[in-house]
Amino acid sequence: MAQLQSTNRSNVYVARQPILNTAGQVFGYELLYREIGSDTGCSIATDAASARVFSDAVLAMGLDTLTAGRKAFMNVSRRVLLSDIATVLPAESVVLELLEDISVDYEVIDACRRLHAEGYVIALDDFVPGCPTESLLPYASMVKVDMLSTTPQDRGRIVAMMPKSVRLIAEKVETAAVFEEADAAGYHLFQGYYFCRPATFKARTLSATAVAYARLLVALNRPETSIIEVEELIKRDPSLTYRVLQCVNSAAFGVRRQLQSIRQALVLLGLDQVRKWASVWALAGLNVGGNPEVVTTAVVRARSCELVAESVVGREEAAEYFLLGLCSMLDTMLGRPMKEAVSDLPVTDRIRSALLGQPNPARKVLDAVIAYERALWETSAMLLEQVGAHPDKLAGAYGDALVWARGLQQVSAAA
Repeated sequence: MAQLQSTNRSNVYVARQPILNTAGQVFGYELLYREIGSDTGCSIATDAASARVFSDAVLAMGLDTLTAGRKAFMNVSRRVLLSDIATVLPAESVVLELLEDISVDYEVIDACRRLHAEGYVIALDDFVPGCPTESLLPYASMVKVDMLSTTPQDRGRIVAMMPKSVRLIAEKVETAAVFEEADAAGYHLFQGYYFCRPATFKARTLSATAVAYARLLVALNRPETSIIEVEELIKRDPSLTYRVLQCVNSAAFGVRRQLQSIRQALVLLGLDQVRKWASVWALAGLNVGGNPEVVTTAVVRARSCELVAESVVGREEAAEYFLLGLCSMLDTMLGRPMKEAVSDLPVTDRIRSALLGQPNPARKVLDAVIAYERALWETSAMLLEQVGAHPDKLAGAYGDALVWARGLQQVSAAA
């Protein structure tokens, strides 16, 4: 989650949760937010938080960084809806999400009618038949349904009553089975962490290519690996060689001369930079045929874990934490239990134990980052305190990780 500073120097913490289509592609991200002090819980009113995220998301980080150019789903309170705050962001970039407890009256209906006419997409959250927001359906383009709090009968009734112009979003989809049920029922978009978990584990061995990528991933992240060794590792894979050279030659770096070798790229970018980027591309090689959002999530985790660890164990040891975050979803990518997924990896005992869920400090850092992903603010803060890190450190680290991951995506596209 990004830590956004306002003019009065208090903070708004913003996390994001992907919303996927039936093909597993990211349609947009819901931005989840609240204000917390260093040692306390939420104190900011919903109206104020809504207003500040609308402005701070643009001013502090840029909406494109938070959503990678996709739709931003943003919660809207009654006061924000009735003001002009919602229109600070362009209609084509946002979805205005009305919470289920909004008091619906003539003013709310009129505001929805006006925003709809101006091209803004309105979504109704936690919709159930007969709820107060049902009167807003003529102006809604999307309806979100909680898969945990509704019955199959309710969900079927909602599908039947919806106009064809309304897209249905199944939220709190935590397993592949729930996704398949909602997909079969006619839902169009899906929100939850089902994509982070394999539906079933398959009794299969890794291909030679997958084993090579897995070992390359670990070798690249050994602190003692030299420039010459990294060069040799990258050169073994033609696709990595091409990506590194094209990346450095891209307009993003303003390089005016063509590079002829990986060694030149290492010198220009720095060993640490190339090592991380090549690691991400090696991870993508392991995820062939998988959901691309899994790699994005792992990359953001990796960078967040590393930045938090720098303040706890120092920069040199923090490289291990980057690898920890990067490998945290290998079970999903490979369709194997984590114990099997890491069996072929020559990682340190500390990282292996953390990946297997054993409660060491490295695992607590990873769990703190995962809690941030899910907007579990208090859980994250508690875990950070246990390892001697300040909660604000992760807030800033997560924002930096989003920027870093977005930059990597843009450079990769340019290459």
